[in-house]
Amino acid sequence: MSKLQLERERQEAAALERRRQQELQRQSRIFNARLRTIGIDKDALDSQVKDRKIQEAAEEARNEQLANEMKRNDKIMCMLEEKQKNEIRNINKAISEFQKNFQKPETRRDFDLSDPQALKKDKPARVSDHDPRCTVSGLQKFMGEDLNYDQRTKLQKEQFREWSLQQQRDWKNALAEQKYKDDLYDKSRIALDQKTMELQRKEEENKRAACAATKDFNRTQAAELAQKMRWEKFQKMRDDMDEISNLLRGDLLSENPAQAISSFGSHRVVTDRWKGMSQDQLMAIRSSQKQQVLDKQRQKQEELRRDAEWDRQITQAARAQLLLERHQQRLNRERRQALDSINTDLSQEQKSKNIYLKEEEYSNIPTEQYFAQFNTTSR
Repeated sequence: MSKLQLERERQEAAALERRRQQELQRQSRIFNARLRTIGIDKDALDSQVKDRKIQEAAEEARNEQLANEMKRNDKIMCMLEEKQKNEIRNINKAISEFQKNFQKPETRRDFDLSDPQALKKDKPARVSDHDPRCTVSGLQKFMGEDLNYDQRTKLQKEQFREWSLQQQRDWKNALAEQKYKDDLYDKSRIALDQKTMELQRKEEENKRAACAATKDFNRTQAAELAQKMRWEKFQKMRDDMDEISNLLRGDLLSENPAQAISSFGSHRVVTDRWKGMSQDQLMAIRSSQKQQVLDKQRQKQEELRRDAEWDRQITQAARAQLLLERHQQRLNRERRQALDSINTDLSQEQKSKNIYLKEEEYSNIPTEQYFAQFNTTSR
């Protein structure tokens, strides 16, 4: 065997192995349901997830380093703030000691403005009511604040008592004058009431006289009215008697048939004058009624005959319908028996066919080797 043939066989074997590897990779991709349905590069995704985890771990380490650094800075800041507070406290304490020892209040230039003993050391606001320091603009003396306040108050009380006594005297005089005026008013009112009563008495006498005159006039008028009513009653009674006599002698109560005949024809009557029918008219009406009764009986017999004919025809139609239904039931029974016979034959044929399929056609049951030949290649 030559070297060329060996080289060619080696190449063919390498190509066959390469195709076999490609086929295995293709089968792994095709038979992987998740990769086939999603349609993504899982290795690339796994690489991205790994890079993401590495990045998160680096981020977490950096955040932890920053947190530790922030804690250290916070601790340093707390120490510096505490140191600054102590220094400020010491400075304030030194300033207080210096002010207490070398800057006393009494050594200040404007101490007299805030001296707590200034009021005790100062002179009074005024010595007398005519003190030259008590000027108008000084506001040291007002009305009622003089030094002889007690004496002035006593004189004012005495003056007020005199005024009160004078007011009481004026009040008593006013009450006496008011009482005198009330007495005069009562006397004038009594005199006026007496005069008014006298006028009322005279007015009542005049009213009684007018009432007596009016009563006499009314009595006269009542007598004349009674006389007039008696005359009218008598006249009405006479008219009623004349009317009754006229009615008794008239055609209405005498029941004259001629007075009920209308002016529009002898076949019409006046309803308010008609007193009834004559014997001939009544006989004609009774004859007509008898004829109507006979016609009614003849019509009733005709209806009975017609109803009997209808009943006979309905009975014949029902009998014919019953015979037709029985014939139809007999045909249906024969048709059902024929159908049952056909179904029995079909059932026997189906059973024999099932037995043949089960014993002959479907007797070769597939094994696992039959199913293993599927999905063995990607082509």
